[in-house]
Amino acid sequence: MSKKVGIIGVGQSKFVRRYEGSLKELVFEGFKEAVQDAKISSNEIDATVVCSAPEYDKQRSPAGVIVEYLGLNPKPTFYCETLCSSSSMGLRLAYSLIASGLHKCVAVIGFQKMSEITSKESQERMGRGADIQWESPFGTMMPAYYAMYARAHMEKYGTTEDDLALIRIKSSTYGQINDRAVFRKEVTMEMFKDPESPFAGPVASPLRVGDCCANADGSSCVIVASEDFAKTVSDKPVWILGLGAATEPVNLANRNLFTGLNAAKLAAKQAYEMAGVGPDDIDVAEVHDCFTIAEMMAYENLGFAKEGEGKYLIREKQTYKDGKIPVNIDGGLLSKGHPIGATGGSQIRTIVLQLRGEAGDMQVKDPKIGLVHNIGGVGLYGNVTILGI
Repeated sequence: MSKKVGIIGVGQSKFVRRYEGSLKELVFEGFKEAVQDAKISSNEIDATVVCSAPEYDKQRSPAGVIVEYLGLNPKPTFYCETLCSSSSMGLRLAYSLIASGLHKCVAVIGFQKMSEITSKESQERMGRGADIQWESPFGTMMPAYYAMYARAHMEKYGTTEDDLALIRIKSSTYGQINDRAVFRKEVTMEMFKDPESPFAGPVASPLRVGDCCANADGSSCVIVASEDFAKTVSDKPVWILGLGAATEPVNLANRNLFTGLNAAKLAAKQAYEMAGVGPDDIDVAEVHDCFTIAEMMAYENLGFAKEGEGKYLIREKQTYKDGKIPVNIDGGLLSKGHPIGATGGSQIRTIVLQLRGEAGDMQVKDPKIGLVHNIGGVGLYGNVTILGI
């Protein structure tokens, strides 16, 4: 029995601030593109993994409703939730289902329709990603948590607010050319310096509005297949070379590192070992830049830079398209937006397109190996996926 598993189709809706259709219609957009990309019929999919953060869903058990709408009954469906890394964890589950021989073709469907609740309600639900007994009752929210990491990184390594702004400037460089992104405008350093600019407004010091990604509505779909089936239907499958996953204590009081995310470091180590490669072998990467400091820490946690030296990568533009290690050349979460359950699938789609040479204006030159770094919560869940051709 072959254990090699490949990706044969990817799809994504546009990420928007407010999707006017239903949740089922939103999911269909990403699913339709993936099925067309794979050049298969939906009947050839023999299982689905549906991924979202349930606090935002008005529909109880959305997986059942979605597979009915997509015409996938009576095939089995699974529901996967690890906050913002749900669809990357969904890919891990799909890989396991195929490698075990239980299924030959699995669709990983990620989605979130965050506009169904108010911004205030959304922040409150994000806060509940922390321990509801010891942390979230005190008003902790995602920007405040990542601000703690930013402050610690600055104090220990001399990272500056300008270094973080440079990450957002890079993001906007590529967000402008990504037709699936929410934010498609240029961002300049002057926008961070001008006290009248909304980008300069404080959120949680040292993070400003420009340092934070935006909520969005969106869907993604990744179709995964066994080696035999993949080679039958696709002339350019992208293979899953390495998978890593780890967790960290929910309560920050139980953590020993505040300049990086241990879950990301452990997940990266596992993925590199499984794939038989190292950081220097990665040609293009998608990292979880929910905040600018998150991308900075990812540079270091993934081994692209030594601890404390991630700032030099962005200062020297080494993470731009033509740099040493291109990162988030689709604009990342900072420009694309962050529909929680769909984010990992969108990152995977970007790397698949890069490896197939189909990324258009965002295309990196001749990549062979790509990496996806997807984080759930404040480093609570870490997923790293390595793909190759």
